Amino acid sequence: MDKIEELLTRGVAEIIPGKEDLEKLLRSDKKLRVYQGFDPTSAQFHIGHMVGLRKLKQWQNLGHEVIFLIGDFTGMIGDPTGKDKTRIPLTKEQVLKNAQSYKTQASKILRFDGENPVKIKYNSEWLEKIPAAELIKLTSYLTFQQIIERDMFQKRLKNNMDISISEFLYPFMQGYDSVAMDVDVEVGGNDQLFNMLTGRDLMHKIKKKDKFVMTTPLLIDSRGIKIGKTEGNAIAIDDKPENLYAKIMSLPDDIIIKGFEYLTDITMDEIGSIKRALENGDNPVAYKKKLAFEIVKQLNTTEDANKAQESFESVVQKKENPEDIREVDLSMFGIKKISIEELLANPLYKLEMAKSKSDAERLIEQGGVKINNETIRDPNRTIELIDKMIISVGKHKFVKIISK
Repeated sequence: MDKIEELLTRGVAEIIPGKEDLEKLLRSDKKLRVYQGFDPTSAQFHIGHMVGLRKLKQWQNLGHEVIFLIGDFTGMIGDPTGKDKTRIPLTKEQVLKNAQSYKTQASKILRFDGENPVKIKYNSEWLEKIPAAELIKLTSYLTFQQIIERDMFQKRLKNNMDISISEFLYPFMQGYDSVAMDVDVEVGGNDQLFNMLTGRDLMHKIKKKDKFVMTTPLLIDSRGIKIGKTEGNAIAIDDKPENLYAKIMSLPDDIIIKGFEYLTDITMDEIGSIKRALENGDNPVAYKKKLAFEIVKQLNTTEDANKAQESFESVVQKKENPEDIREVDLSMFGIKKISIEELLANPLYKLEMAKSKSDAERLIEQGGVKINNETIRDPNRTIELIDKMIISVGKHKFVKIISK
């Protein structure tokens, strides 16, 4: 598989109007302008974002102009895709604060300096400046029928739920990004297909130009559950290597093959061998450890990946305590005895192990809380604070209590 073939097939869900047309253009050595947009509705990128970022990296490595677009304007509206109710609008300050570390996080995969650097743009540069009269003229290129056909809007209509005008305008706003930047290709998750096709339509009508749409598959398990912030199972790409490794190990086994294809540089031939081995009954743990290692190495260093694997094997597989445990000094409070539920949940003590008392109670009743490796089952249990006692929640959260 050469680099162009890999660009067009690996981790690609669909190319519109077609792979053959785009391949012909690429093999003519024409350099294209490519972009992907990221609305800063959250401050963190998760491993699901890696699919698109890695695809942008392939475009960059082949010498094409790549734009990393921060949707600071569209982020204030909020993409209605997949939402069963109207998003709460964000302020300009909120979206810019969320976007502060986007370049740093994306730099784990993309190059923003050196040869052929990725360019950063903000869509407020043009969307904020469209006069009302011009906006009305531009929106005439879209029809009510086009937008209302979206599945989510149909569901809301059926359930007698509101659809805000801002949500109705969102596809136009995102689509107009393509026009403003005069792009040749847009990359995005396949859940963004409607918005991306809206941009393609606007390019035809306003620029009289064709735009290719390249969709990337979502990282989902066999039940169709997406790995991401909406489902509450997001794994941040800037997590500490040990945490990143452990969280990848906690993913369902059916993520392994997709993970190798979408998130690593392991060859497709080797991935095929791994797939056959799993189908023949091989233990998936070894392959998932390889997946975790490759992802941690890519986002950090080989040394970090080795340490993360060693930590996982000792802490989780051998059930030893980690060497580097965060210490919490409670000596200032003069506490001798306290209920475990209160200790975990009270923000005053800064254990950061439970969000609330009800959360602490749930964790305890599920057997997820241990003191010096003893499982605690009673949320009302009163414990005596002993200096250097270790409290753990789940497989990854540890604190050492200082109480002199």
